[in-house]
Amino acid sequence: MAEELKPDLCIIGAGSGGLSLAAGAVQMGASVVLIEGHKMGGDCLNYGCVPSKALLGAGRMVPPLSYADAQAHVRATIEKIEPHDSQDRFEGLGVTVLRDWARFTSPRTVEAGGRTIRARRFVIATGSRPFVPPIDGLEDVPYLTNETIFDLAEKPDHLIIIGGGPIGMEMAQAHRQLGCEVTVIEGAKALGRDDPDMAEIVVQHLRGQGITLHENTSAQAVTRSADGKITVETGQGPITGSHLLIAVGRKVNLAQLDLDTAGVEHTGKGVTVGANLRSVSNRRVYAIGDAAGGLHFTHVAGYHAGVVIRSILLGLPAKARTDHIPWVTYTEPELAHVGMSEADARAKYGGAVEVITQPFAGMDRAIATGQTEGLAKVIVHQGRPVGATIAGPQAGELIGIWALAIANSLKISAVANTVLPYPSLGEINKRLAGSYFSPRLFESAMVKRVVRTVQRFLP
Repeated sequence: MAEELKPDLCIIGAGSGGLSLAAGAVQMGASVVLIEGHKMGGDCLNYGCVPSKALLGAGRMVPPLSYADAQAHVRATIEKIEPHDSQDRFEGLGVTVLRDWARFTSPRTVEAGGRTIRARRFVIATGSRPFVPPIDGLEDVPYLTNETIFDLAEKPDHLIIIGGGPIGMEMAQAHRQLGCEVTVIEGAKALGRDDPDMAEIVVQHLRGQGITLHENTSAQAVTRSADGKITVETGQGPITGSHLLIAVGRKVNLAQLDLDTAGVEHTGKGVTVGANLRSVSNRRVYAIGDAAGGLHFTHVAGYHAGVVIRSILLGLPAKARTDHIPWVTYTEPELAHVGMSEADARAKYGGAVEVITQPFAGMDRAIATGQTEGLAKVIVHQGRPVGATIAGPQAGELIGIWALAIANSLKISAVANTVLPYPSLGEINKRLAGSYFSPRLFESAMVKRVVRTVQRFLP
C-alpha cells in the first residue's frame, strides 16, 4: 500500500509560481508537498527567461562571443541561478519534494513517486510548453523550440523562425548578433499584441540589423532536402535555411494530471478558475500561472502565488487582476507595456482619453549614451494613467513607475512630483507626466490672469 502524506498544501509544479508559493507557505507555518516531474525551476530557468536573456546578453558583448561560448554563457548563467530553485534548498526550508509526475486519483488525492498525497488544498502550477502547429511535413523535419535551441553546439548558418512574437523576435536578434542569417515568418503582425506604432519601432530596428521579416505570411509546408537544408513553403514563395525554430505560442501542461478524475473543469487554455484562482468545480483545487489560463508570464505566476496564499493559509478573500500586469520584449530596443492599449482606452472612455508621447531623442542621458532611438507613451483618463508603452533602451526598467501608478490607482501628478536624478533615462517618465500638465499651466488664460493678479499684490 502506498505511503500517504497529509500536508496542508500540495503544489504540482516547481516553476516560478510553485516555488514562490512553496517557499512562502512553508515559512508561514504550513506543511507543504511540492511535486515536480521534470526540472526544478521550470521553463523560466531552464528554457525561457533566463537562457534567452543570457543569449541576448552574449550577442551584445564586445567583442562578440563565438556561438559556442555564447551557449556556454547560457549554461553558466543557469548554473549560477539553479541553487536558488534547487531541491536541496526547498528541502532545507522544510518542503517535502517529490520528483515524479503527479496525477489525481480522486477529488482530494494525488499520486506521485509511489505516494498518495491527501492535502487540504492543491495548487496546479504546471506551466506550459511550446505549441507546435500542424504544418504539413513538420513531423518529418528536425525543428527547434525554446526547449532545445539552447542545446545547439554549432552556429546555425541560416535560422528560420516561425513566429514573430516575443520569443521569436528575441531569438532572431540574439542569433543575428551572433553572426547568423535570420528569417522570421509571422502569420499576422510581428509583436502583434503590443501597440502597433511602438512595435514598429522595434521591428524597423531589427530589419536594420539585417533580419528578414515576412509579416502576414503563413507557413504552409516544411520539407528537408538530401543535403539537410530546410525549406518552408509560404504563400509568398519558399524560404530555405539550415535550422528551423518554432515559436508560435504555448500550450498548457495539464494532460498528465487526470483532472477529470478530480472533477476539475478545464479547457485547452487551462483550469477553469474564478477571480480567486480557485477551481469552479473542486474547491480544494487552485491553479496559478499558465495553468490558470491567463497571461503567460513568469511574473504573473509569482503574483498568483501571492494571491492564493492569502486564501489558502489565512482564509482571506483575494482576487487576481490583470490591468496592472506589465510585459516586456527584451530586444534592443526593448518594448514594454502595462495597462490598457490606446485603442482599448479609446473604446472604453471615448474622447475622455489623453495620449502623451515623449521621444528618447529629447533626453539628455539618451543623447550622451547614443541611445536616442525610441518613444514613450502614456494614456491618461481623468488625471490617472491607465496604460503606458515604452519602446527604447531599458524600457523594461522604465515601465516600472507606470506599473506602480496603475496598480495603486495613483494620479499622474504622483509621477510629476517625483524627483529623479539627472541625467537618467528615468527622466523620460517625469517629462511625460509634466507634458500632461504643461498645457494646463502654460496655455491657460485663467492661470495667466491669476499670476498677473497675484504679482500686483505681492510685496
